[in-house]
Amino acid sequence: MTISEKILAKAAGVEKASAGEILWAKVDKAMMDDILGPRVEIAEKLKSLDKNIWNKDKVVVISDHYTPPANAKQAEIVKFTREWSAANGIDNYYEFVGPCHQIMVENGHALPGKVIVGTDSHTCMYGAMGAFATGVGSTEMLGVLVTGEIWFKVPETIKVVWDGVLPKGVMAKDVVLKTIGDIGHAGATYKAVEHVGTTIENMIMDERLAISNMAVEMGAKVGIIPSDEKTEAYLAARGITDGYEHYESDADAVYCETRHYKAEALEPVVACPHEVDNVTAIKNVAGTVIHQAYIGSCTGGRYNDLLEASKVLKGRKIAKGVRLLISPASKEVWDACEKDGILRMLSEAGGTILAPSCGACLGLHSGAIAPGEICISSTNRNFLGRMGSKDSQIYLASPVSVAAAAIEGKIADPRKYL
Repeated sequence: MTISEKILAKAAGVEKASAGEILWAKVDKAMMDDILGPRVEIAEKLKSLDKNIWNKDKVVVISDHYTPPANAKQAEIVKFTREWSAANGIDNYYEFVGPCHQIMVENGHALPGKVIVGTDSHTCMYGAMGAFATGVGSTEMLGVLVTGEIWFKVPETIKVVWDGVLPKGVMAKDVVLKTIGDIGHAGATYKAVEHVGTTIENMIMDERLAISNMAVEMGAKVGIIPSDEKTEAYLAARGITDGYEHYESDADAVYCETRHYKAEALEPVVACPHEVDNVTAIKNVAGTVIHQAYIGSCTGGRYNDLLEASKVLKGRKIAKGVRLLISPASKEVWDACEKDGILRMLSEAGGTILAPSCGACLGLHSGAIAPGEICISSTNRNFLGRMGSKDSQIYLASPVSVAAAAIEGKIADPRKYL
């Protein structure tokens, strides 16, 4: 069996699972956010059913998309989410501390071998921890809250193998964008994407999280990386030493497709408007004028992302007329980067340090872009109107590529600055 099949088999209480089977799986953690959480029919329908939440300790609620609120309506949504969580005894409630996916990982809610569902499509990020994690709709979440179970069709698995050492100036974001560009935005629909190989094994957790985060941009159900000693060390540093189980695919596991890549052949890439799979080498669009550069989100705002961007920007200034916005992926990341002087370096280069939030990534606040503007971003989506006006354009790239563009005021190869 593959990792995904093994995890689902255990969650369903059966010995074996095969792609295409329908299984009822017990859920280990259920996550809701403010934008698609309790306020979206869940609270009202749960009350009308006169049912209790199956296990309050296994439910996590995180207000992140609307924090800090930009207007009264957003503030009302956060208030409702906060009060609903308190009224329903949800102790695992967080707000103003960053995007939900980073908070789930930092606080030990995403563990190897677990089944995790969340009301956000990028819940697949927890696959970097070796979990079977996927986004669900509000009606599905209502069923989970009441029963603690959900049905899945066991997905087929695409095996993606990256071997070798990444060249200087090439990051995990380049790896996943290259993969998405080849597979296509719908090429992995309802499939598991299993990332393996020496390149992945040598990545730190910050980089692995960036890769699994974007599995859904291929249409994937999950994006999973086998847990290992690095996963253990990451969790141990957070005081978690047990309560989870490692899984790896069997040597004779069946894959629907296998792709092989050599890390040394990869160069910085960019996803061009308006699709994440519209990927090309950054040299092919170098010189494209930008108005805003954004480093942040649950994809590209972790400690290592800001650290690498600061190396590009150290001792340099951003171009006149360009806005460089930095939103750390969590308060923990914000504090660590402040302590180590990373935020100071980014600020001295001309960057504006924002609160940890989802805001600008989906155009809600803290950096929406106007008609005719072009933004290069370390986030995960560049759909039409994603970050503001439908008459704007978004390019997706690694944090170092975003930093290089901010310096020149146009898309640029970051390797010249490293």
